[in-house]
Amino acid sequence: MKFINSYIRVVDAVNYRIGRIVMYGIFVMIAILMWSSISKTFFLPSLWTLEIAQFAMVSYYILGGPYSIQLGSNVRMDLFYGEWTTRKKAQIDAITVMFLLFYLGVLLYGGLGSLAYSLGHYGDQPIQFLFGLLTGQESPGRLERSPTAWRPFLWPVKLIMCLGVFLMLLQSVSELLKDIIKLREEKTEIEAVN
Repeated sequence: MKFINSYIRVVDAVNYRIGRIVMYGIFVMIAILMWSSISKTFFLPSLWTLEIAQFAMVSYYILGGPYSIQLGSNVRMDLFYGEWTTRKKAQIDAITVMFLLFYLGVLLYGGLGSLAYSLGHYGDQPIQFLFGLLTGQESPGRLERSPTAWRPFLWPVKLIMCLGVFLMLLQSVSELLKDIIKLREEKTEIEAVN
């Protein structure tokens, strides 16, 4: 139980801080798009503005996801959910988070494969390649670039996407553990009454 409480506390704290920092990314996107409008109106249009705004939006959305899960601000069918007891909500959340964990696991696996590809690995062992990069046994190959006129490297945005999905996975496990704790506490309260 001590490990579970520590896990929840650490994951929630990390995702809370990242979420609070990333939420100011909206101002970065506004600045980029404002510069895009100004440069198109008064100067030569900048090649980089649209693509960097897309990268900023991906970072904003994907790194803000764990914070959104933590706050419970994700989309729910409140038609039924709002009327349920705390126990019923915890039961349903514990079941539905399993689907989320599966989805995020598949998404992370695909994202890691895409990240490995962007770093120049064209084989069928992307996870081993990335682990080899971390340990120094592998070196990057030909880095993938965007096919646009600006041609930025794609590995930074793919790395941010993998990091965001991993943090969402950790936060989802934290939410599952919180639901299990709620169910256990309520079961203990019912047993104490009887």
